[in-house]
Amino acid sequence: MARYGFIHDKLDIKFLVLYLMARVAAPIDFATLTELTMCDSGVDYFQFAEATAEMVESGHLTLENGVYAITEKGRRDGAACESSLPYSVKHRCGIGLSKVNAALRRNAQVRAEAVSRPEGGFAVRLALDDEKGSLLALEVFCPTMEQAERMTEGFRARPERVYNDILSSLLEEEE
Repeated sequence: MARYGFIHDKLDIKFLVLYLMARVAAPIDFATLTELTMCDSGVDYFQFAEATAEMVESGHLTLENGVYAITEKGRRDGAACESSLPYSVKHRCGIGLSKVNAALRRNAQVRAEAVSRPEGGFAVRLALDDEKGSLLALEVFCPTMEQAERMTEGFRARPERVYNDILSSLLEEEE
């Protein structure tokens, strides 16, 4: 089957992966890397999977806890080769990267965890940051793990709403 696009062989795929990894805001999982790399119709999934594994073996990428990150060696070699990628591929990469990076930055600014307390129950720790630092840090007691998990999921889904509701309650003037 003939493939269209600009990326055709494993070396091109490696250049593309290094280009992407040098521009991603944080380490990413295989599914996200796959989604970003498939921006060109010439990319073959199986060659991509092999190329990624080979770059981990060669020290261009690291794989820890299921997420990939670029190494200094990968950054250096990728910078030397990125001019070989066509402009249209770089442009499509930029579109995908902007969406992924926005999500990665948001996830880094929102933290929620449930921790078992020695005296019983769970402490739910919630935190919201912006580019300049902490906006909110809150610890709440929960009697059950189920309730603690619901609170952490709710906070991760709507941190701005929680923040705004707390501010509204605190700043509300009594009648």
